[in-house]
Amino acid sequence: MGELGARLAGVLRAGDLVVLTGPLGAGKTTLTRGLGAALGARGQVSSPTFVLARTHPTTSGPDLVHVDAYRLSDPVELDDLDLDWDGSIVVVEWGRGFVDGISEEVLDVEIVRATGADATDGSVDEGDPDDVPDEPRRVVVTGAGPRWADIVL
Repeated sequence: MGELGARLAGVLRAGDLVVLTGPLGAGKTTLTRGLGAALGARGQVSSPTFVLARTHPTTSGPDLVHVDAYRLSDPVELDDLDLDWDGSIVVVEWGRGFVDGISEEVLDVEIVRATGADATDGSVDEGDPDDVPDEPRRVVVTGAGPRWADIVL
């Protein structure tokens, strides 16, 4: 997931909105950490669950704004954070349904993580799925709006 974040960094620019969707432990924050590393973000990129949003200045280029909408109950609360939507790259974890109307141009990243089954033999694994950090994920990246029309990801 970190490598995917680093690859996305090569196409992102100020004003881009990235929405990350997936279950707990899917790799949303790991993807954002890889993105931040590739952008030269200052500070530790970690889940902003309790502070809701963190701004990470980068060594060159726009700031990386990392938002966690998990604890929000209404999209208005996201607007209340007074984020720099136009001058930053904004990544919103758990953002589906919260960013509607902010931009017509959104990069939607859905991470699907199998849980409860062993990928090799189909048997049920009763252990903690977070104990398998290299577990395969299926990632669907969809760009909406003219910004993403000609970009191959």
